[in-house]
Amino acid sequence: MKAQEFKNFEEFKTMLGKDLPKGEWYTINQEMINDFANATLDKQWIHVDEERAKKESPFKSTVAHGFMSVAMISRMLEEAFTIKSVKMGLNYGLNKVRFPNPVPVNSELRMLSSVKEIETLANNGIKVAFNCTIEIKGQEKPACVAEFLAALFE
Repeated sequence: MKAQEFKNFEEFKTMLGKDLPKGEWYTINQEMINDFANATLDKQWIHVDEERAKKESPFKSTVAHGFMSVAMISRMLEEAFTIKSVKMGLNYGLNKVRFPNPVPVNSELRMLSSVKEIETLANNGIKVAFNCTIEIKGQEKPACVAEFLAALFE
């Protein structure tokens, strides 16, 4: 997938209420889950103990942390679009986040997103609210649904 390119904020504002390009599929392997567990200190057995998960988990495998999918939103948005005039971007926060479906190890995820709102900020900036849905390949319910906020500056 090629990122959709915009020259500047004025051009990007035409995306208000529209979908961004669909993301690429990412395989969530055990190494990624372990790395996230180490980074966040959330080493609950359902994430990192493969043998126990096979025996005791209702999913019969380890599952990724819900917050791992949220943490991937920034990267997935970077792959969906670029604004050439942007000098800096910041995560601004989240308004809503839900994890409707667990992500078993080796699942494939991709993001569907749209531009919900755009507000002007001081210092040549905009705050963008994105509707984000992270799909699991072959599953009806998504891994994550979130309203993600980013501050971008020219």
